[in-house]
Amino acid sequence: MTPSITDSAVKAAVAAVASESASAEEKIQMLIEIAQGFQKKPKAAQDLRNAVGLYYRAYEMCGEEYPLLKARAQVGMAGTLQAIPDADYQLLMQAKVGYEEALPILQQLASPEEVAETQMNFGLVLQSLVPFNLARITDSIQAYHEALRVFTWEDYPQEYAILYNNIAIAYLSMPLASEREYLRQGLAVQSFEVALKHINLIDHPREYAMLQNNLGNALQYLVSSHPVENNLRAIAAYDEALKVRNPKDTPLEYANTISNKANALFNLPDDHEKPEAGNPQNLLQARIYYQDALEIFTKHQQVAQVEVVVQALQDVETELNNS
Repeated sequence: MTPSITDSAVKAAVAAVASESASAEEKIQMLIEIAQGFQKKPKAAQDLRNAVGLYYRAYEMCGEEYPLLKARAQVGMAGTLQAIPDADYQLLMQAKVGYEEALPILQQLASPEEVAETQMNFGLVLQSLVPFNLARITDSIQAYHEALRVFTWEDYPQEYAILYNNIAIAYLSMPLASEREYLRQGLAVQSFEVALKHINLIDHPREYAMLQNNLGNALQYLVSSHPVENNLRAIAAYDEALKVRNPKDTPLEYANTISNKANALFNLPDDHEKPEAGNPQNLLQARIYYQDALEIFTKHQQVAQVEVVVQALQDVETELNNS
């Protein structure tokens, strides 16, 4: 097996650090920078493991003398552990501990932006641990709100949009008794709407499309006595997202949104005044969207999405045959 470029780059990095020409502080910074390079543009999972190793080496070199660099190495390590594909809960727990140890030091010594970015990632790791009963979703939401103190819509629209998106998704994953189901869904819808007051189509198209698409999903599954109205609002939100998402520039995002829109059409009567008349027209439109989405998902080898859409198409055929 030939050694990869990354392995030789790691060896070169470690050799450079071992040479006597740089100070300890410079060596630590060099290790962190090389690790960041692997973390930001990994070609394979091994790059992420190499990054963890380099961060750890930097962390060990810091001792007690360089607390800020030590905290940065911990944050880097935590972020990389989170990014490892199919990271199990043990890696996520390691990341959580890293953030918890680093945050107090960053709050003393780092810029507000660096602290906020760490809180944002800490929120994500807590959210990922909730299904394992190893974290509370309320703590995740709190970490996102801490980050929002710095990442305001005026100065950091992209981070602001992502944080509100994460908060809404956190609300949707909250375990509440069924009679309070509407509450968490309502909070999620509200979170998307708050963000959309400031994130617009012209200045922030990508974030705008993400928020509208996810708002549509939240509306579509809202427990409510007005399902038709909610589905209409969901379709309007998907149409907003489709002003940005298209098959040429963003094929997967486009396919996601049209299949979401098809889901809403599947449950929408053709005539809102006469729901008992059924929805053959909307079903035919849903079928077109699902077929387009299936083609894109198949081309891009999105196996899970292909399975979902194939099942949805079978459901449409069944409904059409019964109508």
